[in-house]
Amino acid sequence: MKPCAESCERNQQPILDVLAEEFAATKKVLEIGSGTGQHAAFFAPQMRHLVWQTSDLSEDHADIRCWIEDVEDISLPAPLDLDVRSELWPDTGADAVFSANTAHIMHWDMVCAMVAGVGRLFASMDRGRFCLYGPFNEKRKFTTASNRKFDAWLKKRDPLMGLRDLAEMEKIAGEAGLALCRSHTMPANNLLLVFDKVETTHAR
Repeated sequence: MKPCAESCERNQQPILDVLAEEFAATKKVLEIGSGTGQHAAFFAPQMRHLVWQTSDLSEDHADIRCWIEDVEDISLPAPLDLDVRSELWPDTGADAVFSANTAHIMHWDMVCAMVAGVGRLFASMDRGRFCLYGPFNEKRKFTTASNRKFDAWLKKRDPLMGLRDLAEMEKIAGEAGLALCRSHTMPANNLLLVFDKVETTHAR
């Protein structure tokens, strides 16, 4: 029986509606923290102009394969072993990155490592786009009572988990050569943040 995350089932269509536009000119997407693989199995057949590359820690690869190997009429690459804390990421050639519901699960040092890694991935490219989905705080405040409750539940599991603040995300993105260019309001009090590689004189 395939592993199934109910949140993936609920949010995949609204996310796809945004990604279809944001990734319209993208050739290859690296998904960080693919989890069960449900998002890849749903998104890839809907965006056939690009290659969807899953990744996660090796212990999650079997779950990912359960989903992507059943996708018909499209070839999905095998998942890559990726620990965001590693200084050396796999050479994917991806010009875009997607990650869903990871920033509040990762410890803050891992969130910083993920964003820095995305910046390194795009360093030699003229362009790059990073789409990050999940719940976030704004101006160090919870935007809804349900987000406050969710944050308390996370911290009970692990005090270093929790909702991240938009300003802090923008700060570490800037340090990685990325800029927040759009924030899409999503169902269930989530956001889909779109960071683009900052243009340089060389890129022009």
